[in-house]
Amino acid sequence: MTRTGTPHPSPAVSGRRTTTAALAAGLVLPALLSATACGGPAAADSTARDITVMTFAPAGTGAADRPGMTALAEAIGRDLNAHDGLGGRKVHILTCNEHDTTDGATACADQAVNAHAVAVVGSASQYGSNFIPVLEAAGIPFIGGYGLSTPEFSSPLSYPVNGGTPALVAGSGRQLIEAGCKQIALIRPDSRAGDALVSYLNTAVKQTGIKVTDIKAPEKSNDYSPYTRRAIGDDRPGNCVLSALGAEPTGNLLDPYRRANPKNTQLASVIGSFQQSVVDSTGGDNGPLRGALATGWFPAESSPVWDNLRATVRTYGNGTTIDVSDPGVQTTWVAYTVLRQAAGRVDPSRPLTAKALQTVLDSGDPIDTAGTTPPLGWGVTNMLPTADSPRLVNTSVTFQQVRNGRLTEQHPGFTDVRTILAG
Repeated sequence: MTRTGTPHPSPAVSGRRTTTAALAAGLVLPALLSATACGGPAAADSTARDITVMTFAPAGTGAADRPGMTALAEAIGRDLNAHDGLGGRKVHILTCNEHDTTDGATACADQAVNAHAVAVVGSASQYGSNFIPVLEAAGIPFIGGYGLSTPEFSSPLSYPVNGGTPALVAGSGRQLIEAGCKQIALIRPDSRAGDALVSYLNTAVKQTGIKVTDIKAPEKSNDYSPYTRRAIGDDRPGNCVLSALGAEPTGNLLDPYRRANPKNTQLASVIGSFQQSVVDSTGGDNGPLRGALATGWFPAESSPVWDNLRATVRTYGNGTTIDVSDPGVQTTWVAYTVLRQAAGRVDPSRPLTAKALQTVLDSGDPIDTAGTTPPLGWGVTNMLPTADSPRLVNTSVTFQQVRNGRLTEQHPGFTDVRTILAG
């Protein structure tokens, strides 16, 4: 059974515990009372063996929304409890809307702490600097974040299942080398995070003679025509355009790209900036994404590795629209796969606690994710040898291409970009 909560934003980190407690009756309680009938972790139907897990993501905010992640978490909770829970333990899935704000992310983390969650799983927020310290202070593992913030790849209690945007851009560099690019125009956000992407792309293509043109663009705009024209340039063979702007900006970029109608330029992007639903909405094989290249964290949505995800959505989604091609949804699925495997390694006669899960995950013993990623481990030997992103253990990406209106594997298997990310 699942429960949902949408707490009001809490104050900043300083003084958080006192303020949250003081406002509990006026702020948090109404949100919990709006949840489904399962009630809180101390509800009458709970037992000492029941466990609580949280998933949070923004909803109702615009471009950052990932409602499919929390909807899938609830479906997984129904599936788990229909099949003996986690090792015989009933699971309460607590979901939270973090509203794409610092206060919202902090409030979700506070709610996880107050609910004595054993883990936060398959969640999305760009405010890791705000919510991760809350989870660290309570000893709650953060399993399978979407990878939007640096602390997700550095916190000792974070267990990322993908390589974030750095792995995607590094992988795209490799993919564009294979495509025969002579020069690459990178359209990326005009931000500090965007600055880092240029470095990863340059590292990926160094010693190849490929010229990288850095095109800084606003993170939000209704007209990307000037940036598109500059990226396409003289539209000669060997010209490649790589968009790393994110979903909504890339969608806005596709219209001027279609109008420009380049004949020789190869378009490429990263999963998350576009996905199958965008291919469909822009005309499929007759749209601007025809033949486009894409670098992803996971196999293409058409891969049989997602059959169980599709079955779970059909059976336990309760009619909710969940886009199984969405990389956030796929990340949540992989994260819960990790949780299932880790929980299965805890002695069923002992409590399944946050510390018990941490011990399993820190062991470094590989966790099989049924082909959605290479085996994952977060032991010392798995760490990336960088000060900024040591927890970025999954350095593998997939190469995909739009063919006949479908995102399909350009070639099977994973490509490891660890050497690029390690510098």
